[in-house]
Amino acid sequence: MSDFATLQLHKDPRGFATLWLNREEKNNAFNAQMIRELNLAIAQLAADGSLRFVLLRGRGKHFSAGADLAWMQASARLDYQTNLDDAHELAELMYNLAKLKVPTLAVVQGAAFGGALGLVSCCDMAIGTLDAQFSLSEVRIGLAPAVISPFVVQAIGERATRRYALTGERFSGERARELGLLAEAYPAAELEEHLQGWIDTLLLNSPQAMRVSKELLREVGHGELSPSIRRYCEGAIARIRVSPEGQEGLNAFLEKRAPQWQNNQEPQP
Repeated sequence: MSDFATLQLHKDPRGFATLWLNREEKNNAFNAQMIRELNLAIAQLAADGSLRFVLLRGRGKHFSAGADLAWMQASARLDYQTNLDDAHELAELMYNLAKLKVPTLAVVQGAAFGGALGLVSCCDMAIGTLDAQFSLSEVRIGLAPAVISPFVVQAIGERATRRYALTGERFSGERARELGLLAEAYPAAELEEHLQGWIDTLLLNSPQAMRVSKELLREVGHGELSPSIRRYCEGAIARIRVSPEGQEGLNAFLEKRAPQWQNNQEPQP
């Protein structure tokens, strides 16, 4: 996969990719280059029809400390239109990550502040360490979590978002699990072991079925019972039942054998 200055993108032969934030010396803080490269990397992932799912991780001690100080200082000297253009690039990143057709899993250690909390919220699932630290820290420096706010509200709810966006206080990985931001939180020494369990579980599943389920849940939203949603759901199950992968899954189940997509699941060195 393509080379980047602020990221690493690795594809496992088993069919999933890991997108690493790779500014370890800056605690993986965002700057304009990282945002631009993240958009390019996500476009590359979106175009890869062979992918089953994507992991989002940060190299080093922290997932991401949020916005880079030098970048923020430069932004403060820019006019409104240039700041608006910067905000548009950041919004593209969040929306593109949220719209990826394959499942996404964020893996969080250390700090996930500001926009980094937005990245975690954009992923379908997230796990992390019990001692990870999260913060919507924008109000502490006179800003607001504007671009990321819709995704944070979806992840932890409106009431909790109001609290943490208005106080700027930090909360732990354990608290993030209580809020629903993290699906699970583990002792730091056990994170890699548990991540392998998540990978193994996702590899059991039909790649097509995971994509269809993600799109289905996007359409269903909050579960409004409407005639259009009912028709969409009926069509979704009918289409996947008659698809080659759906037929393979049903036949494998009835024949008491593993489906073809579970072949070649040995971890790579």
